[in-house]
Amino acid sequence: MKTRGPALLAAVALTVSLLQGTAAADTTPNGIPSVGHAWADRGPYDVHVDIEAVTTFYRPADMGAHGEKHPVIIWGNGTFVVPGVYSALLRHWASHGFIVAASNSTQANTGISMRLGIDTLTRRNADPGSVYHQRVDLGRIASAGHSQGGAGAINAAVDPRVDAVVGIEPGPLTDPDLIDEPTLYMAGEKDSIVFPFMVKALYNDSDHIPAVYAELRGADHLTAAWGGGGFRGPATAWLRHWLMDDPNARPEFFGPSCGFCSDTRWSDWRRNTKALQIPG
Repeated sequence: MKTRGPALLAAVALTVSLLQGTAAADTTPNGIPSVGHAWADRGPYDVHVDIEAVTTFYRPADMGAHGEKHPVIIWGNGTFVVPGVYSALLRHWASHGFIVAASNSTQANTGISMRLGIDTLTRRNADPGSVYHQRVDLGRIASAGHSQGGAGAINAAVDPRVDAVVGIEPGPLTDPDLIDEPTLYMAGEKDSIVFPFMVKALYNDSDHIPAVYAELRGADHLTAAWGGGGFRGPATAWLRHWLMDDPNARPEFFGPSCGFCSDTRWSDWRRNTKALQIPG
């Protein structure tokens, strides 16, 4: 027994060390659980929805349960559309650990109504009586939206608090020259409302920022509704990279053999010079 005791203790110590290493690898640097590469699958958090007068909040039901803080996505709807039309997509992001502040406005183009969500969360994060108290990562915020709201997401990014952008089939009433955040432009190959060439024009005008153009094969203008269709997975990976430093998300977009680059789901996939300079 005396000879086996030290060996047994060493084996236990090694097992604990390995388990600790595994646990560390199973979270992003800010403590959000990893999802591997399952970007389109439901995340590890249960979701709660707060419908308010100006903003609808989709959030993890048990925020900060392990000491983590949750990054923010501000959302803009398409014309005459409310957040409920995108409910499955916004719930999906909340299940991945994001707090989604979705503007209730049906005219989100200016981005002003979207930015109000940041103001509200800033106040609640500082309020000891709020469920959001000290659980919001106000240093990591993205703007995202569809159609008119996609243009609104670009316009909202003039706010220095915004760190990244996802524009899904964004309308033309915006100017990328006014922003300096990395932007994912998503178009639908069969979109007859916001034609792909219109989205590509915004991408081409974004040579001063890291920008990616992703054109989803066969997608029309309604593909983004409800669950986001084929847009959901790549948009989630983009947000997890820029707001969570998720090490699995980075090589999906960057490096010489990026994960999405050769994916046949895309009828067109482009990365500009600034994006090509980011290592995988």
